[in-house]
Amino acid sequence: MGPTAGQQLRALFYVLSPGESSFRTVEEVPDYVEKSIPFFIAFIVLEFAVSWVQQHKLPGRINDGISSLSLGILSRLPDVLFRSVDLVSYIYVWNNYKLFELPWDSPWTWYLTFLGVDFAYYWFHRISHEVNILWAAHQVHHSSEDYNLFTALRQSFLQRYTSWMFNLPMALFIPPSVFAVHLQFNLLYQFWIHTEVVTNIGPLEWILNTPSHHRVHHGRNPYCIDKNYGGTLIIWDRIFGTFEAEDAKVVYGLTHPVNSFEPILLQLRPLAHIWNTFWATPGFWNKLSVIFKGPGWGPGKPRLGLPEEIPAVTGNEVPFNPSVPVYLNCYAVVHFAVVMELYIDLLATVTTLSQENILLRIGIIILSLTSFGFLMENRPKAGILEIIRCSVFLGVYKLGYLRNQLSLLDYAYET
Repeated sequence: MGPTAGQQLRALFYVLSPGESSFRTVEEVPDYVEKSIPFFIAFIVLEFAVSWVQQHKLPGRINDGISSLSLGILSRLPDVLFRSVDLVSYIYVWNNYKLFELPWDSPWTWYLTFLGVDFAYYWFHRISHEVNILWAAHQVHHSSEDYNLFTALRQSFLQRYTSWMFNLPMALFIPPSVFAVHLQFNLLYQFWIHTEVVTNIGPLEWILNTPSHHRVHHGRNPYCIDKNYGGTLIIWDRIFGTFEAEDAKVVYGLTHPVNSFEPILLQLRPLAHIWNTFWATPGFWNKLSVIFKGPGWGPGKPRLGLPEEIPAVTGNEVPFNPSVPVYLNCYAVVHFAVVMELYIDLLATVTTLSQENILLRIGIIILSLTSFGFLMENRPKAGILEIIRCSVFLGVYKLGYLRNQLSLLDYAYET
């Protein structure tokens, strides 16, 4: 039996008790992230409404919102084909190298895992900012120049292949089922802190990671760089000297903006930059430093680069926002909604689909998200790519690979 709606809602804020969220085996652990999708949508709508009432403006833009959602979908597609590398590696260490076994149903085990997962996340997150090759994966999450709940869903599909190692010490004594719960809760908690409509939550600001603290983390102001790495708790930043309180108005995004809404490019261009810098940098040790030192490093500079080289923020920065006709925005929103439904249906029916059907659906989703990125940038070839996409979509649908249990959605696909 899965979590109730009330339990799922409370999971977003990490307020489920040990008795409600302890399981004997990994197989019994619900997919809290997948089940949170309706709440993600509801809170995004609520954020838009509150922002309109408070500030008489919307908290984001259509192009950036579609880009963030596209990156979120892209980051979850590997889970359709493979089991989470975090869990696979954790279970392997547990089965082969555990030193002792804490009881899975003990509240003490639950709270210890809560602290352990968040501590591991702090160090993974910090190192992802301080090691160039890891930053190349993580920077996707920082590439939005807006800050809203859409941004929370803007994730890297590469990051999961580096984060797993930070959790392995816990596999020596904490059961995988307990770890699997907190791995999801830690991720879900970080959804609601990506907003500007919540300003300050009082004394809890001293202990928890909050919207205020995380706004600093997403800022490109010099005072914001490499600060506030905590996931659920901010105490790690206070202990290890990386805490910074919100002060001057935060300008969001990367210090060197990518200026694109195309999800594949956003994921892979930083790796191409490292590749080119690696070959252009003389000396073996310097080449290794390009990979393993900070993204601001260069020959003769400190490990993390020079603070004075961080571009100044004037407050007059203009986000990347190509001019797109209103009808094209409407078109993109409608078609994105159809692809979003296809993605949700894929998650719900993956165990009943053939491998061929799964791969076809994944291919169509990736092609569609790429095409939407081209449309949002108003690229010259966007129309051609979109015609190809629609033709492929309709062809695969006609062959029976996209049939849905709801006839209304079948009609929407064909239209």
